[in-house]
Amino acid sequence: MYPILGTHHVSAMTDDIERNYKFFTAIVGMRLVKKTVNQDDPRTYHAFYSDDVGSMGTDMTFFDIPGQRPGVTGNNSIYRASFRVPTDEALEYFKKRFEDHDVKVDEITELFGKKILRFEEPDGMKYFLISDENDHSKLTGTPWQDGPVPKEYAVHALGPVEIHTKYHDVMVETLTELYGFYLSKEEGDYALLEVQDGGNEASIILKKSDEKSARPGYGEIHHVALTVEDMDALKYWENIYESRGMNHSGIKDRFYFGALYVRIKHILFELSTKGPGFMTDEPYETLGENLALPPFLEKNRAQIERDLKPFETRRN
Repeated sequence: MYPILGTHHVSAMTDDIERNYKFFTAIVGMRLVKKTVNQDDPRTYHAFYSDDVGSMGTDMTFFDIPGQRPGVTGNNSIYRASFRVPTDEALEYFKKRFEDHDVKVDEITELFGKKILRFEEPDGMKYFLISDENDHSKLTGTPWQDGPVPKEYAVHALGPVEIHTKYHDVMVETLTELYGFYLSKEEGDYALLEVQDGGNEASIILKKSDEKSARPGYGEIHHVALTVEDMDALKYWENIYESRGMNHSGIKDRFYFGALYVRIKHILFELSTKGPGFMTDEPYETLGENLALPPFLEKNRAQIERDLKPFETRRN
C-alpha cells in the first residue's frame, strides 16, 4: 500500500510569464526555484515558485502558452489555489501589502476555523492565503531567506485547493474511496476532505456549486498534484487505475519528480513523487535564475532558447 501523503504542487496557466514572475517574487514573496520549459511543448516556459529550497508541497507552477485564449472561472474546475502563512497576523500584513501594490484583495474571513485572505492576480487567477495559527500541520517549508516579505509573515507552503463541482457527492466519494481522503467538516456548501494527519498541508476543499462551467485558458488552474513516496508508489497507483479501467497518462519521468495523471470528471489529478527535487542541477545561490533543462532536452538547448522569449530572472 502506497498512500497519498498530501499536496505536491498546483499548476496553472498564465498569459504573461514576465508579469507572473514579478507578481509572485516581488509581491507574494515566493522564490522562483526552477525556470524551465513545458516538457510536452518545449517552446513554452514552465516556472516553479516555491519556498527557499524548492521543498515538496510548496510549489505553484505556471505554463506560459502564447496565443492561448483567456479562461473563464466557474464550475467543474479547480477554482483556487492557496498558500500557507504562519499566523493570523501575517494575513493582516499581506492585506496591507496587497492594497499597497494595487492587488485585488478581499477582507479577511474564516473557513473551517481558519482565517483566510482571498486575492487575485491581474489575469483573474484566484488564490487565498490561509493561516496556520489554528492548524496542526507538521510539514512546513522554509520561507525565502532573501525575499521581500519578512520571514515571520512569509508564505512557506501550499495550502488546500478549492474545487467547485456540480457533482459534489461523486467527487467526495471518489476522493474518499479511491485516494483515502476522509470527510472532516462541512460548512454550508463547502466540505473539507483530509488525508493522513490532515491539516492545511493535506486537505482539499470542495464546494457544491450550480454556477456556469469554467472554460480552460490562461488565468485558470490546469491540475493539482498529490504526493506519493517514490516511483514504486507510482507503479502501484498505475495498477490501481488499470484495475478500475481508468484512462491515465502512464508514468512520466519529469526529472525533478515522477508523475502520473488521471482525469476524474473534469478535474485533472497528478500523482507526483517526493524527489529528486529541484536542487539536483543548480546551486542554491542561483536557483531558478537560468534556463534549466532536463537531460533529455539539453541537446536541443540552442533551438529551445531561440524559440523562447527571454526574460530576466537573475536576482543580483
